[in-house]
Amino acid sequence: MSAAVFFGCTFIAFGPAFALLLFTVAGDPLRVIILVAGCFFWLVSVLLSSLLWFIAVQLSDKENPRVQHGLLMMGAGISVLLQEAFRFAYYKLLKKADQGLATISEDGRSPISIGQMAYVSGLAFGVISGAFSVINILADSLGPGVVGIHGGSPYFFLTSAFLTMAIVLLHTFWGVVFFDACEKRKGLALAAVVLSHALTSGLTFLNPWYQGSLLPIYGITVAMGAWAYFTAGGSVQNIWRCVTCKQEPDPHILVYSALQPPAED
Repeated sequence: MSAAVFFGCTFIAFGPAFALLLFTVAGDPLRVIILVAGCFFWLVSVLLSSLLWFIAVQLSDKENPRVQHGLLMMGAGISVLLQEAFRFAYYKLLKKADQGLATISEDGRSPISIGQMAYVSGLAFGVISGAFSVINILADSLGPGVVGIHGGSPYFFLTSAFLTMAIVLLHTFWGVVFFDACEKRKGLALAAVVLSHALTSGLTFLNPWYQGSLLPIYGITVAMGAWAYFTAGGSVQNIWRCVTCKQEPDPHILVYSALQPPAED
């Protein structure tokens, strides 16, 4: 049973991310490099926030649970701000790299667009964030022990997996919206990304009341996904064509049966 829980929760948490990596990133070496560098940027941001939280804990009253809970919430807020600050720093770095790639290319154009960079960097933040947050939980799911035997929720592993999947997708959507806002200098969009990130982080403090945390987080995920979709150039017509499996006919393509052979003399 423990192996089934482990593999089931792993596939729930990282199934969509693995599919995105396999079909959209793994085949392009440049995207793989951007992915790895994005993971490094996220790890540095978490390292700094963890260091600040550790120093605050050492200087505070360790015996006071209210103080420690407040420091934990403060650390989560600082972590959100540092993650978004490093996302912006990564955007500036990729912008410089994009200009360099355009300079050395034969046609004067970069082999990868800012939109593609935004998607891959957001996916990088999401994958490393999900792995960092759920890896210990997955290790515990292998046993020994029974979840909920002392009154806890028996759905702890399952809800943690779904929460991780939402966080991975949210980081991907935040990356697309954030980079577009930086390109077009949209301050409100930048603020919306930071605030939605902070709200998502704050909702996790409602656990183990999963109805109050997981449902709103998935609502934010759907909203940010729609925003990122339209930001990337999507439209309602494209969704309808995808659902109905219809393709718009290309007027430049000639039907073979319409081609007439030359008349014989």
